[in-house]
Amino acid sequence: MRDVFASAAEDRGEPSYADLCAGFRWEVPETFNFGTDVVDRWARERDGPALIWSNEAGEERRLSYSDVAALTDRFANVLRSHGIAKGDRVLVMMPRRPEWMIAMVGAMKIGAVPIPCIEMLTARDVGYRVEHAEARAVVCRAEHVGKFDAVAEAVPVRVALGGASGWLDWEDEMAAASPTCEPERVAADDPAVMYYTSGSTGHPKAIVHAARAVFAWRGSAIYWLDLKPGDRMWCTADTGWSKAGTSILFGPWSCGACSVLYDGPFSATERLKLLERRQVTVFCAPGTELSRLVDEPIASYDLSHLRRTVTSGEALSPAIADRWQAATGVRIDEAYGLTECLMVSLNYPGEEVRYGSMGRPSPGVDLDVVSPSGERLAVGQEGDVALLTPHPQLMLAYWGEPDRLAASLREGPEGRWFLTGDRAERDGDGYLWYRGRSDDVISSAGYRIGPLEVENALLEHEAVQICAVVGSPDIERGEIVKAFVVLRQGFESSPALTKALQDHVKSVTAPYKYPRAIEYTSALPTTATGKIRRRDLRDREYEAAGKAAG
Repeated sequence: MRDVFASAAEDRGEPSYADLCAGFRWEVPETFNFGTDVVDRWARERDGPALIWSNEAGEERRLSYSDVAALTDRFANVLRSHGIAKGDRVLVMMPRRPEWMIAMVGAMKIGAVPIPCIEMLTARDVGYRVEHAEARAVVCRAEHVGKFDAVAEAVPVRVALGGASGWLDWEDEMAAASPTCEPERVAADDPAVMYYTSGSTGHPKAIVHAARAVFAWRGSAIYWLDLKPGDRMWCTADTGWSKAGTSILFGPWSCGACSVLYDGPFSATERLKLLERRQVTVFCAPGTELSRLVDEPIASYDLSHLRRTVTSGEALSPAIADRWQAATGVRIDEAYGLTECLMVSLNYPGEEVRYGSMGRPSPGVDLDVVSPSGERLAVGQEGDVALLTPHPQLMLAYWGEPDRLAASLREGPEGRWFLTGDRAERDGDGYLWYRGRSDDVISSAGYRIGPLEVENALLEHEAVQICAVVGSPDIERGEIVKAFVVLRQGFESSPALTKALQDHVKSVTAPYKYPRAIEYTSALPTTATGKIRRRDLRDREYEAAGKAAG
């Protein structure tokens, strides 16, 4: 892997994918503390802009690496002075503010394990996380302290930004803390950060990542984001998601780039204004946001600084990608990852991009499509996406569930594979093509149909703004393909439009995949990160069918 510090001032050009893979070697250090080995080192060796923050109210704040180094030292000392030590879990529930990054890195400097959380969590949500993770510290804004009332006694250290009764005041504690911190030694396999993410059933699962993973995640920042000192990177993800960690915090700062952070609601026009105003060079947003942006008059904004647009988290419609590239002159490079290992398949600058593809495995990553017996499948065969282990990016464990990781492993002739839960096929050039979640696949009259191909076909029609495709129970066929469609302005639902959409899908993909039922809706259910919740739609279909039968 490229040494980001040694090559910071060099322009190495764009080596081919084959050269990247052939020359790649993992060199994971025996110890790695992100706060000292990245933030402090940039501050010491090549100080520069680290963060440009603003919010909806127009407030703004800029921090250099030396600013961040000093502030995270102070916060580390705040935690340490109140008894927080290496291995202790620290729940950080903050919006897109500098304090989120300061709390995360400050905790890591003393070897504590931060747990980033979004503010929209309910009291029940945070209560579960506090108790499940046995958190010893909580950091949040004053207006959210009430969510912790039921578990406050279980958390010995509580810090509120803005001050609250019974809580430590962020400003007072930071002012009183020592400005220099003696960092903790963190071994490569020591826990470094924990993420909660939704499982298929029950409570969210807690994924523990080691320090080696935080080190290894710079791979996607180098090869996918293509970040260097001087870049301004804006990722719109919220703070509680692993995508924010890799594309707002760990990725940009590992490469000495400046992270752009905006605390405000989604507005397509505001997104474009900020891209112009902040002179963003690398932009990361989910497909649902990009689908809104392409409907705006993009040509009226100066996006001349933008050299790279990337997306992940949900499959990107080729139709949206084409429109963005036509409007900006910048293509969209998709990547594939999951919270358990982050980005493992990328599209690369200087290499051909194939819209709709997950890209090709990252250098140093053996990712493939495997059979139920753990064998690699041939070109064009659909199977389970899996990562060959051991691998530095793969999580340590599911916290509190020692058997859960084992259930995600599959033995094969070459070793043990970690199953991602997604299905795909590989083409002759090594590009992976997403075919849906293992539990999203529609089984209709003996055919297995991935929802994404049908969605992409629908999105090519001028009437469709966004859509989701699920299996709906059917007596004759087992399931039928059903599409939920949000129409663009100027179009109205009608039987004639339904037939037109069905005929369109038949014309661009195998006819058996066309949606036999189409329901028009004003909105689709999404997660907090903007991913469409197909499961909710499918569950609704099965619940309705059950009531009709009973």
